[in-house]
Amino acid sequence: MNEYRIEQDSLGAMQVPADALYGAQTARAIDNFPISGLTLPQSMLRALGLIKKHAAHTNQELGLLNPEAADAISRVAEEVIAGKLADQFPVDIFQTGSGTSSNMNINEVIANRAAQLLGQPIGSKVIHPNDQVNMGQSSNDVFPSAIHIACAEELHKRLLPALEQLLQQLAEKSEEFMDILKIGRTHLQDATPVRLGQVFSGYARQVELAHERLSVCSSGLYELPLGGTAVGTGINTHPEFAAKTIAAIARETCLPFREANNHFEAQGAKGALLATSSSLKDCAADLFKVANDIRFLASGPRCGIGELILPAVQPGSSIMPGKINPVMAESLIQVCTQVIGNDATVTLCGLSGNFELNVMMPVMAHNILQSIELLSNAILAFDEKCLNGLEADRDRCGELLERSLALVTALVPEIGYDRAAALAKEAHKTGRTLRELALEDGVPAETLDKLLDPAEMVEPKG
Repeated sequence: MNEYRIEQDSLGAMQVPADALYGAQTARAIDNFPISGLTLPQSMLRALGLIKKHAAHTNQELGLLNPEAADAISRVAEEVIAGKLADQFPVDIFQTGSGTSSNMNINEVIANRAAQLLGQPIGSKVIHPNDQVNMGQSSNDVFPSAIHIACAEELHKRLLPALEQLLQQLAEKSEEFMDILKIGRTHLQDATPVRLGQVFSGYARQVELAHERLSVCSSGLYELPLGGTAVGTGINTHPEFAAKTIAAIARETCLPFREANNHFEAQGAKGALLATSSSLKDCAADLFKVANDIRFLASGPRCGIGELILPAVQPGSSIMPGKINPVMAESLIQVCTQVIGNDATVTLCGLSGNFELNVMMPVMAHNILQSIELLSNAILAFDEKCLNGLEADRDRCGELLERSLALVTALVPEIGYDRAAALAKEAHKTGRTLRELALEDGVPAETLDKLLDPAEMVEPKG
């Protein structure tokens, strides 16, 4: 058996592995781009498969593609959607900026696999990768449409549900901890008291708002460039092709995809992807704050803040026996930094909408989809391995609260700011209590009982 077969493209003959379903253009891309080893994720392959499947059905419906070819293309596209041919898509992310190499990769794989289904040899082009699989399409509208589909599906299937689960867990912790009084902190210094449940209600609201922003800012993903072909004019496509194909994709995905309002904007600019990436960055910043607060509040256990008790998920040190580290929080904040960096890359890519086409699309796809995947996985792990078993050290919260000088704030309406400041300074200097010094200063004991009660300090007074 020959190890290679010879296929032809517009540049001439090309060696292709004998058993590969891809063809000459993919082989050239493999040869041209031995860059990173990073290839398109399954979410992108699924999206490309959806486009090819429904494009074939539409072209048949419009009388442009014979039923046998349409059926064969559709059957193979279903295999791509299901992830069955994943090893046939080896093209590196760092390729042609339009994604042409990947679009031709999928065109060739579908054409050759369709030929097999029809009893014809690989490379026979009985189903043509350009004329039939790519009918009515261009890489310039297919690839950005696939990015939109993949990002929208991953957000709705993975990240938004993960945020909803995290929100529920934080809300439950807020309720569980609402009776616990602790010292608040601003500028990393003692501040007035707060309920631990109030703190967690703030975390819950952060996640809720991150979910809302992602939902709103990603809505532009529903506009698909499909139908614009090369430069947005729709050359070589049927006037009804885009609307029919996109409607079918919307039905299958249960997402409200629609044809782009302006194809020139949709192909030359990448505003929807920039907005989505930016909201992912914002989400990462919110999650960083939540995870970082929790690890600091759990610092210790004896010589730090120690108001929270983390579940022990693994030994924390190779040298210090018994040490437990906030590893789940550390994992999440590392993911957050990666997502923030990914957004910087996406932003720079968005600057490369040169005339009628952005030429940084594969890297945009990689970074946004990686951000969605990382956040989804890290959120679920943090929720399960950290928040689910998180406890409060009630005694520690009470001990630190009692020792705080910030309680003097409650005396200000009674004795004035200057007298209160002097009391706090004296208490810090001498080690005596605020109550003791305030009594000596003439504040009645019953007034102090009321004013220095931490429970009276955690709600606004009318």
